[in-house]
Amino acid sequence: MAGASQVLRLEGRVALITGASRGIGRAVALRFAKEGAQVILAARTRGALEEVDDEIRDAGGSATLVPVNLTDYSKVDEMGAAVFERFRRLDVLVGNAGMLGVPGPLPHLDPKVWAEVIDTNLTANWRLIRSFDPLLRMSDSGRAIFVTSGLGSEPRAYWNAYAVSKAALEMMVRGYAAELAKTPVRVNLLDPGNVRTGMRAQAFPGEDPMTLAPPETVTDLFVELAEAGCQRQGEVVRAY
Repeated sequence: MAGASQVLRLEGRVALITGASRGIGRAVALRFAKEGAQVILAARTRGALEEVDDEIRDAGGSATLVPVNLTDYSKVDEMGAAVFERFRRLDVLVGNAGMLGVPGPLPHLDPKVWAEVIDTNLTANWRLIRSFDPLLRMSDSGRAIFVTSGLGSEPRAYWNAYAVSKAALEMMVRGYAAELAKTPVRVNLLDPGNVRTGMRAQAFPGEDPMTLAPPETVTDLFVELAEAGCQRQGEVVRAY
């Protein structure tokens, strides 16, 4: 996917990206493939995944598609086994998939929505860690990146389950990073800030999306954190 003279920063690395069918996940998938990675794309919608796959293939790259609902936790375990069977390792894990829920007063939130947001934004990422930690350790330079939000560290009214899930995600990932301090695996969080995505439009329906940066603008940081040479550990890296 690049000219002969271009340095491919992720050449030969196997990278799994969740929420890869749109928004930030899609942009990261395309960028990682452009940088020479073998990408594994996970998302709920097969059709949207196939569109990303077409773009990658048209540019000369290759991808493995995994249509999956990450809250079907047995499927996460199956995905880990399948990646091991095919690649024998995982070099990069990007936990990007997320759910906004319904912003509003905390006491008014539907318990079902609360559970869905926590399951998607927090528990699914723990299941990814549980399933892919052995594969990251099999890499000579395993890297994991989890997408967070400023709402995870700054209390703000009406963001209820979403903010709680991101705060818990940050503590979980930073604790996991501490456990890995004496290993070659590096784990960080990335806060992309205000980016032009479907979730942002859902949260702020009156906002002009063209005033926001496109998802492609934050992919440099993802590449930096995914590179074998990255030594950052347990950080919340902000794109703003």
